[in-house]
Amino acid sequence: MLTPRNTTRCPKRKISLATLLSGLAALSVILTITIQLIASYQSKKRALFDTTLTLNHSNAMKMSLTMDSLFKSMRSSLQYTAGIMADNRLMNEASRYEYLELMRKSSNYFNSIVAVDETGIVRTTAPQTVGTTGTPLTTDASKEALSLRKSYTSKPYISASGRLIMFMSEPLFDKDGLYRGMIAGTIYLQENNIIHTIFGSNNMDELGTYFFVVSSDGSLLYHPDKSRIGENVSRNQVVGKTMQGLNGSEQVVSTRGVALLAGYSTVQENNWGIVVVSPIEKVYEQLNRDTRLMLIYMLPPFLLLMLSAIWLARKLARPFVSLADLVSKIGKEKVDLPVPQSHWNREADLLTRTIMLAVADIQKRADQLTQAAVTDPLTGLMNRRTMEDAMNGWIAEQAPFSIIVTDLDKFKSINDTYGHQAGDEVLKHLAAIMKQLVPVVDICCRYGGEEFVILLAGTTVTDAFIVAERIRLTMEKSHEPLGKPVTLSLGIAHYPSHALSAESLFLQADQALYEAKKRGRNQTVIARSYEVSAELNQTESRG
Repeated sequence: MLTPRNTTRCPKRKISLATLLSGLAALSVILTITIQLIASYQSKKRALFDTTLTLNHSNAMKMSLTMDSLFKSMRSSLQYTAGIMADNRLMNEASRYEYLELMRKSSNYFNSIVAVDETGIVRTTAPQTVGTTGTPLTTDASKEALSLRKSYTSKPYISASGRLIMFMSEPLFDKDGLYRGMIAGTIYLQENNIIHTIFGSNNMDELGTYFFVVSSDGSLLYHPDKSRIGENVSRNQVVGKTMQGLNGSEQVVSTRGVALLAGYSTVQENNWGIVVVSPIEKVYEQLNRDTRLMLIYMLPPFLLLMLSAIWLARKLARPFVSLADLVSKIGKEKVDLPVPQSHWNREADLLTRTIMLAVADIQKRADQLTQAAVTDPLTGLMNRRTMEDAMNGWIAEQAPFSIIVTDLDKFKSINDTYGHQAGDEVLKHLAAIMKQLVPVVDICCRYGGEEFVILLAGTTVTDAFIVAERIRLTMEKSHEPLGKPVTLSLGIAHYPSHALSAESLFLQADQALYEAKKRGRNQTVIARSYEVSAELNQTESRG
């Protein structure tokens, strides 16, 4: 007899609500810290890259100015020596040597100095150890300098002594104007020289930042690695830009395949380029160190929070259903806090109210930070960034609007006479008038200092002119807070009538503002390129 098969299946293991809520709480904490770490990492990365590029460009500019001054001094020293030698042609060789050696040692500009006659024979060399006295010039660069008969700076080349050098020269003309040769000062690029003396102490910082100097043809004149001096690196993108006389900063890959953050500048005196670079690898190392340190500081409170959430979830499963749903939304969307409901469990009830208060405080602080990011703290008006975002948004939508740029007349004299606190009161008073007279749907901004901007959506120039005149006349008639009127000058422009970009439109309004200043202040001027009706022109003239 067949026995019936037992079809009863073993029930699947069910996950308890407490376990489920514990897992969700732990997951929420982990996701929160992950999102914060990623956001912080990206933000710090961008900030660190931008700061490094800015610092490198600033350093390159400062060094180029120093190099420019140095070479002007070197050129002036050679010119002075050339004048002395030309006026004293009867000096014997010993006297010429003593003078050149004195110049070389006193200034330390050049590794050696030579005097060459018009036939190309070296007459005097300082120091004498160079050993070229009495020999003719052999290099193409020296022959070119002699034949040009004017100030000259050579490119790097290998001298007869096997050194990698460059030189500067000045022609010798006697009192009758006859060409008598030249004075040349040489720099030994791979040895101790004036460039090493001035810039060689700039060691790498924690980001591995260093700099190098290139000639006008892209050859390395100075580099921390002396073995690379003389190497042509013109294929490097930023070196190519210095050869074009440009200044700036950008991310670049070196000729050896190293990713760098580079700032570069050109020396005006000799068209050399100075490039300050930081390896991106080092920047990432610092960024990773900062991220690890932040993680170390963040981990204990987050672990504590997670363990507390798990423990409470196991004790208070039911109340935590709604709490977990609430917490999961934080950071993802705007949370509308529900009306707190009482729970039979006293601890759960207190915890629910506490978490809701904490969420409300976080949301309140976030709202405050958001408001602070778009608001001018003194006047309570929107700030410049809000203005730019609004203009760009309206232009992207091709929605017509007007812009009014206003500036307090003689505001500096108010600060000088009554003090900056009184000046602040004037600014707040003007802001109050603008809030009162400008429709709520439009935007009032403090652009900076005593300059304000009003954006009027969907308006014509005529509408903007009426609003501007209301503000101007109200301010003119008001005696607060100084006890006497303070006047305004205003400029108006319209999109798309005056310009098709935010920058150009603001410039049009700003130029109209300055036209109002030129006309005597306390008036409103519309940008000139706009065709207005005769009635509007009459209204403007009466104003």
